[in-house]
Amino acid sequence: MAKPKIQYVCSECGSSQSKWMGKCPDCGEWNTLQEFVVRAPEKTRGATALSNAGPIRPVALPDIPKESMVRLPLKIAELNRVLGGGIVPGGCVLVGGEPGIGKSTILIQMAAEIAMAVGPVLYVSAEESAHQVGRRAARLGIQHDKLFVLAEIEVEGIVEQIEQMKPSLVIVDSVQAIYSANSTSAAGTVSQVRDCAATLLRTGKQHNIPIFLVGHVTKEGSIAGPKVLEHMVDVVLQLEGERFHAYRLIRSIKNRFGSTNEVGIFEMGEKGMVEVRNPSEMFLAERLPNAAGSAIAVSLEGTRPLLVEVQALSSHTSFSQPRRTANGVDMTRLLLLSAVLTKRVGLNLSDQDIFVNIVGGMHIDEPAVDLAVAAAIASSYRNKPVAADLAIIGEVGLSGELRSVGQLPRRLNEAAKLGFTRALVPRSALKGKTEESVPKGIEVIGARTLWDALETAVAT
Repeated sequence: MAKPKIQYVCSECGSSQSKWMGKCPDCGEWNTLQEFVVRAPEKTRGATALSNAGPIRPVALPDIPKESMVRLPLKIAELNRVLGGGIVPGGCVLVGGEPGIGKSTILIQMAAEIAMAVGPVLYVSAEESAHQVGRRAARLGIQHDKLFVLAEIEVEGIVEQIEQMKPSLVIVDSVQAIYSANSTSAAGTVSQVRDCAATLLRTGKQHNIPIFLVGHVTKEGSIAGPKVLEHMVDVVLQLEGERFHAYRLIRSIKNRFGSTNEVGIFEMGEKGMVEVRNPSEMFLAERLPNAAGSAIAVSLEGTRPLLVEVQALSSHTSFSQPRRTANGVDMTRLLLLSAVLTKRVGLNLSDQDIFVNIVGGMHIDEPAVDLAVAAAIASSYRNKPVAADLAIIGEVGLSGELRSVGQLPRRLNEAAKLGFTRALVPRSALKGKTEESVPKGIEVIGARTLWDALETAVAT
């Protein structure tokens, strides 16, 4: 009989060692190595197909049956939009996000809806006990006898329960916490995550069951584990937002069944995630119209235009090096705009601390907010407010020129709906635009340079 293989795994960092040591060589902690007996993997025949229908032969493209895709629609309209119209049977969805951002909350709400409308749902909790999941469900007001909770970390046991129950939906929270007994590595390693995801994916395809996988994220915000994990699944959703703000944004990074240009916006409340039907109106609800350093930008999140308030504060510094602080915008972009305002417009910002904030905890990377950020900084520096009825759209170049942005009619329509009567845009964006393409009730003002735009937005 072969001698069993011993492996030592650190309880702090998860690294594995072939021999015991008092100090972990990876994280430097003492007495954290735990002994595990590694079972040899069983020899199984590799699954080369999702069915046993015989040898696979190539099929001509016109001969492939055009079956209509039946989705499971959701009453949560924002999530339904991001998924492309509902949940696809047999599809695998990977949901990532920061700890505490609300991944488990939105998924258990979705599970309760599917359990009530379609059939039994299996919620696999690999990080929490069934009691903890039950307490969260009770707090959210979810009590349904077709929603089953399974506290299991071995993927073979999870697959066995799936094949027995044949649920309408499976949620695994999280894929980094489960392991396969057929793999010799520790849970959470690259090979374990890949093998467990492949096993669940194959099971979902065989039985036509949609599977949602919760994924951890790294310090940089990307989904932890091998990049091949994102290639394996059908849909990748990212839950974004600040933990100390109420608003959350679900963004589709990859979607084989729909568009990746859709986003869903939610508000975290006492009863879980509540969808926001008109986010622009909520972001502008507490705005002070005549306050210096405030400007309204029209951003495009996916196919949805959003009006957000950009706040800037410029104050004289008491240090030799002025500070630049950005919350919700890219720091490099703030430094670029500060340099352009100094060089091309003539604002002396070398002795000014500049703070920029996007209200509501939103993070916007789109260059279309450049002009609004520059206008807010100039407004605070000159202590002159930006006109309350003015929406600002445009990208700023290094020479101080304004560059056009995409989907301008859609942005203008959203601004007109919320009562804005004027819009400041790059002059180049107006070329070829007819009066029919501009919504009624809003005056579009074109500017060629940043200097011209600030003369219109901020009175000297």
